[in-house]
Amino acid sequence: MSNIKNKKDVKLFKRLLEYLKPHKKPFIISLILMFVVVLVELLPPLLIGKILNTIGENKDGSALEIILYIVGFLVILLISLGLNFKQTVILQEIGEKIILKIRLQVFRHIEQLSTQQLNEEPVGKMVTRVMNDPDSISQMFTSVVINLIRSFLMMIAIIFILLFINIKLALITLAVIPVMGLITFVFRKVTRKSYQKIRDEISSLNAFLSENLSGMKVTQIFNQEVKKRNEFRARSKSLEKSFQKEIFVYAVFRPLIYLVTMAGLITILYFGGTEVIVGTLTYGLLYSFYSYVEKFFDPIQQIAEEFNNLQNAYASAEKIFGTLDTIPSVQDLEDAIELEDFKGHIEFKNVWFSYIKDEWVLRDVSFEVKPGETIAFVGATGSGKTTILSLIVRNYDIQQGEILIDGIDIKKIKRSSIRKHIGQMLQDVFLFNKTIKDNITLNNQDITLDEVIDASRYVGADTFIEKLPERYQHMVLERGNNFSSGQRQLISFARAIVYKPSLLILDEATANIDSETEEIIQTSLKKIMKRSTMLIVAHRLSTIQHSDKIIVLHKGKIREIGSHQQLLKLEGMYYNLYKIQFDKKETQALLDW
Repeated sequence: MSNIKNKKDVKLFKRLLEYLKPHKKPFIISLILMFVVVLVELLPPLLIGKILNTIGENKDGSALEIILYIVGFLVILLISLGLNFKQTVILQEIGEKIILKIRLQVFRHIEQLSTQQLNEEPVGKMVTRVMNDPDSISQMFTSVVINLIRSFLMMIAIIFILLFINIKLALITLAVIPVMGLITFVFRKVTRKSYQKIRDEISSLNAFLSENLSGMKVTQIFNQEVKKRNEFRARSKSLEKSFQKEIFVYAVFRPLIYLVTMAGLITILYFGGTEVIVGTLTYGLLYSFYSYVEKFFDPIQQIAEEFNNLQNAYASAEKIFGTLDTIPSVQDLEDAIELEDFKGHIEFKNVWFSYIKDEWVLRDVSFEVKPGETIAFVGATGSGKTTILSLIVRNYDIQQGEILIDGIDIKKIKRSSIRKHIGQMLQDVFLFNKTIKDNITLNNQDITLDEVIDASRYVGADTFIEKLPERYQHMVLERGNNFSSGQRQLISFARAIVYKPSLLILDEATANIDSETEEIIQTSLKKIMKRSTMLIVAHRLSTIQHSDKIIVLHKGKIREIGSHQQLLKLEGMYYNLYKIQFDKKETQALLDW
């Protein structure tokens, strides 16, 4: 099991090194600087030892010699500070570039995932992947790897110096290494599990926060604040316990390392002091030896702690690569084509589709939409209306059958190529925390303000935008909370129109709006019908009465097809739906009267 884990770590490390390749030159420079810094930092104990010996000898010219040693010490200190500063700047620049690359890579990959995959993954977890996890990986390159190499170099250099000063004392010092190695090995194994648990808990808490902050209005309406608070407390407590376990491991590890260090230093002082008394070692060399031993134990502790940070980076890397290795369930074929001209001819041929295996949402569905036609889909909830629209824009891929656009199989056309010809108005309008203009253009700089104004006037959105203090530069709050449902829908309508779509899709676009806004949209739709193909899903039959063709769906199958008048004459499912709505309107009119 341990061997498998080690292989996995090596594989992770190799994959992480790919991010360092573009920055190989500055990283090598930082390594050279680090090597010089290590050599420079090894000189002060020798200089101080020389100063102590010079003071003890008290010979002529001692004062000048001491001053020269002190000046040398200060010069070494300044060189060390300067080189450390330069190395830190280089590494931080590398780290920030790596963070940027990983974040862009993860965000770009998330954008490629299908609607179903995005729905299955909590938003908070994806936020953690993009924001938190890359920081740990950056730290690995800016701190962990460098400090590990530095510590190993320092240890090796000090061992040679100790052996040069006094072989006997050096061997006593080296006897401590196996004990520290054993403690570090156990510590590394325990911390890896601890860090993985912490990353999971943080992702879980972020997901909970994201969901509940978005749904806070529902929580308040149903008076569930206390319950949600308790759930948040429970998740926070779980994270706290994970951190406490990590702190406990540190609380045991650090004192143990310190205990072994102190034991080594006391042993050195005892045997070294004995040699000074008998005259085989000077006070200055004993001080130098003692200082080097202190420096020798510091890298050992540093290595142990950097291994801990390395485990953190590996835990984050596993999460990030897990996301990057998720294959999008809807992909373009290698030879997929660009659809330059979209006429709007759509064909469904014996289409079968299911979200869950063998639970068919569409069953052998076939129909044709001719260029310039307006087609409406009606039916009970779950009959497959919205699914048909989602399949046309390739949010999902079908299991059986064929969907053709202008005679070409939809799977042979690039998704981006299909979508750039299609405008969509959905029931749940999403507005960004930007200006009205930015929400209509989606920050597309190629669309001018005049085009935005024309689109807004075309759909009637100018009736309220022109009254705002900053008009099209007016800021939209998160999710458009400073606008009514009807106003949000009109902004969405303008967004769909400004891109001049060849096919316009309306999915329950008038479900949550008032009669006045519906009338504005109806007027706009009559104008659009003359210039583009349109597909409409609506429960309000008044929205679709003027459609060229109405398709009635029931349990994933097409039951009726025809115009409004033709379907009423059939006195079938559509007739019953129309009658139910007519009776409701009549009843409401009586109540209003």
